[in-house]
Amino acid sequence: MQLQQGILISIEGIDGSGKSTLAKNLCTELQKKKLPIIATREPGKTPLGQVLRTLVQEKKVGICPKAEYLLFAADRAQHFDEFIIPHLKEKKLIISDRMADSSIVYQGYGRGLDINMIKTINAWSMNDIKPDVTIYVRVSPNVAIERILKRKEKLTSFEKEKREFINTLFTGFDTLFKDQHNVIILDGTQTPEELTNYATEKVIQWLQNNKKIQ
Repeated sequence: MQLQQGILISIEGIDGSGKSTLAKNLCTELQKKKLPIIATREPGKTPLGQVLRTLVQEKKVGICPKAEYLLFAADRAQHFDEFIIPHLKEKKLIISDRMADSSIVYQGYGRGLDINMIKTINAWSMNDIKPDVTIYVRVSPNVAIERILKRKEKLTSFEKEKREFINTLFTGFDTLFKDQHNVIILDGTQTPEELTNYATEKVIQWLQNNKKIQ
């Protein structure tokens, strides 16, 4: 299969939703279909992003909500300049584990920052490029927290947040993605295989319906 143009797909959800596993599995399945897949993530894909990712996830120094968001925005600007835009020009299909919508939810709904301001800065840092499709892996806070604890891995600063914060994120994603035409909502309680199969089917269907492949 050949793409008519570069395509950007973001995968979103609260921590513990299974979005990172889906991103990896979806890339594998789409590669089998001979699509030119490129995997990425926010934050942390670029060398600068790796430094910023450590800052925001470990928080060894105090970071106020505005500074937290601006660190993500800095990562995003570098990510688009160094990685996203060049690969879109090469007509790649990019799968990103998180993108701008995470900032709207985590720093907007979660931290209480001005959502319109976040959207404005996001657009500027992304050169007004938006994901063609967003996949939202939806799970309840209960399921997400249970999964995070079962991992028995070092928790990020966001995974250490109180239950109230996680509830707010869940509501934020639901509110943000309600009735959006370019959002595919998946039931995150399904098995990884079921999620991967459904997501693959939906992505191929979207590409065909919008005449993006030949």
